[in-house]
Amino acid sequence: MRPALALPLALLLAGVSVWAARAPPAPPLVAVSLDAAPELRWLPALQHFDLGFLRAAMARILGDTVPKWVHVVMREAAGELERLLPRPFTAEIRGPCAVLNFSLADCVLLNLAYESTAFCTSIVAQDSAGHIYHGRNLDYPFGDFLRKLTIDVQFLKNGQIAFTGTTFIGYVGLWTGQSPRKFTISGNERDKGWWWENAIAAFFQRHSPISWLIRTTLSESENFEAAVYKLAKTPLIADVYYIVGGVSPWEGVVITRNRGGPADIWPLDPLNGAWFRVETNYDHWKPVPEKDDRRTPAIKALNATGQANLTLEALFQVLSVFPVYNNYTVYTTVMSAANPDKYMTRIRNLG
Repeated sequence: MRPALALPLALLLAGVSVWAARAPPAPPLVAVSLDAAPELRWLPALQHFDLGFLRAAMARILGDTVPKWVHVVMREAAGELERLLPRPFTAEIRGPCAVLNFSLADCVLLNLAYESTAFCTSIVAQDSAGHIYHGRNLDYPFGDFLRKLTIDVQFLKNGQIAFTGTTFIGYVGLWTGQSPRKFTISGNERDKGWWWENAIAAFFQRHSPISWLIRTTLSESENFEAAVYKLAKTPLIADVYYIVGGVSPWEGVVITRNRGGPADIWPLDPLNGAWFRVETNYDHWKPVPEKDDRRTPAIKALNATGQANLTLEALFQVLSVFPVYNNYTVYTTVMSAANPDKYMTRIRNLG
């Protein structure tokens, strides 16, 4: 047995790693044609789901997540939403909302609600041959609903895959995505307090929601450097961590964002031993709270695996070690932009 594999394998055999007795399932794979009218793009995806369940899930998340004063503000501003929302998101939200009998204001709020409480672990790493790997766990309340709403989406342009992402039905943004043979992105919440107050104010200043910028970057940026620049500089409605992986050696970075711009850029530095970066929901230069230390177990598992043994499968194992993987984990995705067909999402804690 190679020593570098001893700890992960021991964890597996001991049952400490949280692989389920059966392999976790993949979410439904849906296609969204960017050539279709925006109002129609998501309607085929709705066919995978029970509409009654969708309505109940949306109502529960809206009721439990969004403060009452935000509902009032958004309903009073309903007439302004068309002007404020960037295209094509307004129309994309409106289409499914009409089917589900929700107002545009409520559906916009639902999209913002998903932005507010996404606790995650993201890892970008380079193996000893220079290949870049990227993985993430998305941890979220309402897992009983969201595990049943998770989808992998292939966004098509002229019949070809323009980019791929993982999201929830009814949510047009992406927290996880891949532009094939260019770059990968994940986003992690950076909680600075007063989230709704700051986010709504910035929203009415036409700042971008976090997940919408990920999707726009996947659609528009031509390479890793362009993606990093757009993610670092575009004004946002809230602080966030953006984790980006490329296709060439050294192309991996954690961007710590304030609403107005970058607070910190933390790249891979493999020549000096920094062949991976782990980001949870805390600034990397500060200690993590003891009650939520996912960083240290992830670092230990990566070091035990070793750079020479890094693969997407090994990265999935790292993301399966407690408490990196925990009761709130909705899904795990591993990806490598240089090998776009290897993009893999698995639903966790299902059943």
